[in-house]
Amino acid sequence: MNYNAEFNPPMPPAVKRKTNKGLLKYILLSFITFGIYPVVVMSVLSDDINIIASKYDNKHTMHFCLLFFLIAPITCGIASIVWYHNISDRIGMEIARRGISYHFGAADFWLWNVLGSFIGIGPFVYMYKLFKATNLMCEDYNLRG
Repeated sequence: MNYNAEFNPPMPPAVKRKTNKGLLKYILLSFITFGIYPVVVMSVLSDDINIIASKYDNKHTMHFCLLFFLIAPITCGIASIVWYHNISDRIGMEIARRGISYHFGAADFWLWNVLGSFIGIGPFVYMYKLFKATNLMCEDYNLRG
């Protein structure tokens, strides 16, 4: 009997990634937890991209807690800019590799989070797009592995 990819579709993962990241919840829980919730969400996001994409792109994204508590203060925040650029690019590449019809990438970080901060609403648009891209990526991972 021939066992090839046509007859054996990819199996879903044993541990599913959460797909409930949202902007409103992020904002409200940020206030309620005095800023702890954003650190937790971004830590989970860095874990998500490492689990989902590392076997395909052979990259590793620094854990957000390491960045937030150690590296960013030493580099006066420059490492945070690099980290957000890299994770946005990596998530964009992964959703493109998976064939998900949603556009996201490093350009969204620079246009919405950096330049959009001048109009005030830009960082919120960026976070919305980041969460949507991550949720789509995790949903696909939960279905196809």
